[in-house]
Amino acid sequence: MRFTALACLLAAPLAFGLLPATASAQQPLRTAVDGTLAPHAFPKLDGGVQGFNVDLFTEVAKRMGRPITIDSASFSGLIPALSGGRYDFLAAPVTVTRERAENLLFTEGYLYTVFQFGIRKGSAPITNPDELKGKVVAVNKGSAYDAWAQQNAAKYGFTVQTYESQPDAVQAVVAGRAYATLGGNTAIRYAATRTLQLVPDFVVKETRAHWAAPFRKDSVALRDQVEGVLECMKKDGSIAKLSEKWFGVKPEADDAENVIFPGYGVPGLAGYDDKPHELNCG
Repeated sequence: MRFTALACLLAAPLAFGLLPATASAQQPLRTAVDGTLAPHAFPKLDGGVQGFNVDLFTEVAKRMGRPITIDSASFSGLIPALSGGRYDFLAAPVTVTRERAENLLFTEGYLYTVFQFGIRKGSAPITNPDELKGKVVAVNKGSAYDAWAQQNAAKYGFTVQTYESQPDAVQAVVAGRAYATLGGNTAIRYAATRTLQLVPDFVVKETRAHWAAPFRKDSVALRDQVEGVLECMKKDGSIAKLSEKWFGVKPEADDAENVIFPGYGVPGLAGYDDKPHELNCG
């Protein structure tokens, strides 16, 4: 599935001090989302995809004076497709881990994420991971939640089931094939508003991390350009407004939607560039 959003080409690219007014600047930004991860990206009834990340990066492209094409695909194939050159970056929310930062280049976080379990209504709540012993945990294949589950399955004694999408993992819980699903807090909470048999449960507090846009290592200039726009959108409150629209909660002043981090990238991880830069928001 492909969703094409034409950025407003009447907006002068130089207004944001990002791109020269050349033909190459008008080439579409090629990106993709996991089109099953509501409310970040999910199908529209009339075709295409909608959601927080679709709105966010459509606006980023608009402010850069460029069109954007947004493909919808399984999350497990997104990073290989980016590495293979199919996409310029990923609009899907990607958790910045140390391993990923060694292989990819990230913007600063535009959201914080924390891992959260979802369980079937009526099930005993999880108060610590030890209570997962002998149980099945369903995850979205290839995600950071899949990686955490695989790494901790033996430690806590649970079995991991992988699915091609987060909704499939949720349905495994509802249908009784799994005791819990593990995902990002925004996705779990949103799924619970749509699937009344799902209840948001235990939060793995030590997993709080940045959700950011990944690029290939050779895309430093484009990463910096996109990050510059994201910072301007934080400054004018645009990301916070999108967050409240899609997640139903107004971000706090110290949430990533509002915090402009120093330098480029995620502080403390590979690929971070601490050089200071001024915002040029037009």
